[in-house]
Amino acid sequence: MPKAPANVRFKAKLLRPALPADATWSFLLLPPAASAKLPTRSMVSVEGTLGEAPFQATLEPDGQGSHWLKVEDDLRAAAGIAVGDTVALAIAPMAEEPEPKVPADIREALDGHAAARATWDDITAIARRDWIYWIVSGKKAETRIKRIGVALDKLGKGNRRACCFDRSGMYSNSLSAPKAAP
Repeated sequence: MPKAPANVRFKAKLLRPALPADATWSFLLLPPAASAKLPTRSMVSVEGTLGEAPFQATLEPDGQGSHWLKVEDDLRAAAGIAVGDTVALAIAPMAEEPEPKVPADIREALDGHAAARATWDDITAIARRDWIYWIVSGKKAETRIKRIGVALDKLGKGNRRACCFDRSGMYSNSLSAPKAAP
């Protein structure tokens, strides 16, 4: 039986993103030493505690070889913390990758393309997460629409992975942590 991964313990300051100015969420940056204990520099799903509040989330790469965590208001409230507080975390990689939430436009496009749907249903949750992230990471609505079309074409041809997608953000500068508000 494989040994369960040890918890990664660290403290981090809860920050408010500069953009959008009306953001209701907050975030924290993992210290590089804590991030280095995780199995990958790219997205990794973890479970653990923020303060005393249990949570499950997917850490995102910061493009610098580390990770950041988006903290929604309900988790922040459950942990009893506020922006500016330094909080203790204990995290560990999840044993099984959770199924990603598929945005409605992607789900509808897949429902209308049988060959793409067949590949989609056969790939791993991590591969589905990567396809979703690649599609939604476009900054313009036109880019998202174009990427849905490309994804349908590639999935329809049996391609299982989003080609040329830098999951760490270190090589393409495509992923980064939010900038903190002053």
